[in-house]
Amino acid sequence: MPMKQQGRTIYKSMQGKQIDMDLLRQRNELTPAVGNAKVNARGDELGPGGKIIRKKEEVLREYYESSSSMPDEIAVKKSNQTNETPVVETQPIKSKAKKTTSKLASDLKPEAVEKDLTDDWVEDDQGNFVKPENKKEK
Repeated sequence: MPMKQQGRTIYKSMQGKQIDMDLLRQRNELTPAVGNAKVNARGDELGPGGKIIRKKEEVLREYYESSSSMPDEIAVKKSNQTNETPVVETQPIKSKAKKTTSKLASDLKPEAVEKDLTDDWVEDDQGNFVKPENKKEK
């Protein structure tokens, strides 16, 4: 089945003039963009005199080759017994850039596995939280 051809986007101005936006974009594709980005309206990098140094496709290809993928997310499950180390499940993210590795609970530092949630701060008479050695009894 043939693809349906997109119609041109034609707007009518307040004065009744018809403006073809697609044609306007194509005509000004190589015009330098306003600002200090040193690119044209298409996205090509421009050098001195407005000459194209690198095309948009080259810039995008370089960006995607050099960008790194997101790191693995590690899910830690709480166990029913307190003296067991928690079970760590990993799901590697499929990536073309880097090969991922999974981490086990034995590979993690003990501080990262079990975090002490008890703190030694005490509330004083005014309602402020201070360390016990700084608490002033009045």
